[in-house]
Amino acid sequence: MSVQMIRERLEGYQCRTALEEDHALREITQEVVLAALGRGDFFTHALFQGGTCLRIFHGLSRFSEDLDFMLRAPDPAFRLGGHLTHLADELAAYGYHAEITDRSQAGKAVQTAFVKDDSIGKLIEIRHPERSGPLRKIRIKLEVDTNPPAGSGAVLDYLDFPFVASVSSQDMPSLFAGKVYALLCRAFMKGRDWYDFLWYTSRAAPLNLTFLSSALDQAGPWKGMRVDAGLDWVSEELSRKIRSIDWQSAAAEVAPFIRAHEQASLRLWSEDLFLHQLNKWQKARDTGA
Repeated sequence: MSVQMIRERLEGYQCRTALEEDHALREITQEVVLAALGRGDFFTHALFQGGTCLRIFHGLSRFSEDLDFMLRAPDPAFRLGGHLTHLADELAAYGYHAEITDRSQAGKAVQTAFVKDDSIGKLIEIRHPERSGPLRKIRIKLEVDTNPPAGSGAVLDYLDFPFVASVSSQDMPSLFAGKVYALLCRAFMKGRDWYDFLWYTSRAAPLNLTFLSSALDQAGPWKGMRVDAGLDWVSEELSRKIRSIDWQSAAAEVAPFIRAHEQASLRLWSEDLFLHQLNKWQKARDTGA
């Protein structure tokens, strides 16, 4: 019966390509892992963040890869391993025979673990007509920032699949602040970051400037400079970044992570488009929308 729940969930994605089917099964597995963590005391210590959080709780339509978390307060003694002990049992109840590996290292601010599985695909009878081989091995990385910036907001969210569970997450302004930090400070370009930027700006998302300022002061080009990241400063720096991007490369990077019916919109990616969105967002924030 539990395997049937996974199968029905996959059918609900209405995948148009074999790649979409692979992404969908990984995302379903992410939800099982997240619900399992919600059954323990993990979220008394941590907040869910990142693109997968945006997808599950706010409707972001791109496919996502990892499960990202931050502690509610810095704790160098935190260890992820103790929260992983029951994951294998939870996954087994839904047909998985997962390998769970804790790759965390003492002294590292980011604690990391991996969940890998190549068994569930053999139990799911659905196969996209284009598929020439088995589903790809599912690989999900879990990361926990044990030394997070100060100032994040938090909300309590609920999952209803595969069972009801509560999940503590960053609130929307803090999620957007984390994304702006990535846009300005990531050492390499990710088209997925800019896809998310379009999502946030189209909704006139508010920005947690306190959390952003803390993050900028903690690491990156502005480390230790005590930047007062107001809206004008953010807009100026984002404008400068937008003018430096190779938008064809950015669109190519995100293409495998969005559905077939969205691919045509990538042809519109350009400096003009993103400057337009930035200006639209700034006007909305200036007028308090």
